[in-house]
Amino acid sequence: MNDKKGPLFHVARRPHMVWYKAWGIRAIALILALIACAVITTLLTGLNPLDVYATMIKGNLSTPRRVWVLLQELSILLCISLGLAPAFKMKFWNIGGEGQVLVGCLATGAVMILLGDKVPGPVLMILMIVVSLAAGALWGAIPAFFKAKYNTNETLFTLMMNYVGTQLMAYFIIVWEVPKGSGKVGIINQASEAGWFPMIGHNKYLLNILIVAAVTVFMYIYMNYTKHGYEIAVVGESQNTARYVGINVKKVIIRTMCLSGAICGLTGLLLVAGTNHTITTSLAGGRGFTAVMVAWMAKFSPIGMIFTSFLIAFLSKGATEISTMFGLNQSFADILTGIIIFFIIGSEFFINYQIRRRSDGEKEA
Repeated sequence: MNDKKGPLFHVARRPHMVWYKAWGIRAIALILALIACAVITTLLTGLNPLDVYATMIKGNLSTPRRVWVLLQELSILLCISLGLAPAFKMKFWNIGGEGQVLVGCLATGAVMILLGDKVPGPVLMILMIVVSLAAGALWGAIPAFFKAKYNTNETLFTLMMNYVGTQLMAYFIIVWEVPKGSGKVGIINQASEAGWFPMIGHNKYLLNILIVAAVTVFMYIYMNYTKHGYEIAVVGESQNTARYVGINVKKVIIRTMCLSGAICGLTGLLLVAGTNHTITTSLAGGRGFTAVMVAWMAKFSPIGMIFTSFLIAFLSKGATEISTMFGLNQSFADILTGIIIFFIIGSEFFINYQIRRRSDGEKEA
């Protein structure tokens, strides 16, 4: 018999929670976050928090153009997150989404600049799609090969690949700069619009959104209803178990990272051909890192990532609107965004774990 008394409470792993209860906990976390933000806003600025929240909503949804811009931001962030999800589910920590997007941008821009006036439009578009996918896949395959062959640290490897991709972009911007000495490429094929995505109706971003919607459906089916998706899940759970049941772990790692990089490369195509029509070192805009959080918050579910991407895009644009309308420092708006994200991420603890009171038998054991 042990007379020492342990703590009255302990943390235990929670059994699988049904989806509507999990989303209920997240909703409660969001409400608490809004209350916390309201208190901080009142104390630090003296503003009415309801006016601040109304401004966030207005900044995103007040006009059709703002709605389309929000959906465009959502689609780009979602596409990168879809690329990262299979690698993360496999427990391959791909932090290289930023670089994979940039090389996709660079490959797309190269085809538009070098072949824009030399091949027919449909051929040009096919080439742009192929090279953006191939460039992203290559950027994913390199760290995957070294991980599979030599068990290198994929987190550091993919992180360093981001810097290589950025410097490659910087080099070719100088090669193709217009005018010379300006340090930028400018709008590519502005007169001919060769390689630009066509507008559907009057909606500039609709084709981007439709492409990402198709990718979302594909990834949902791929990860949940295919042999490859099953192998990714098994490798993520245990590589030893995967080898025991006859799965070629090295092949799965390389194949999955090629897919991951290819989807990020496709995002580069969407940015250059569908939105910006130019190439810069900041074109990815940090979304490759933000997408890590989006994918993790959604538990690598393609459907869940639609909602988490919407939340992050909504908060980001809303924060900018707050800074503009109330003349606040951008940092204050970022603080509010950070608080909301912190609460939502923290809610995952209560979804996965429960705090239990120790029984008398447990205390005496």
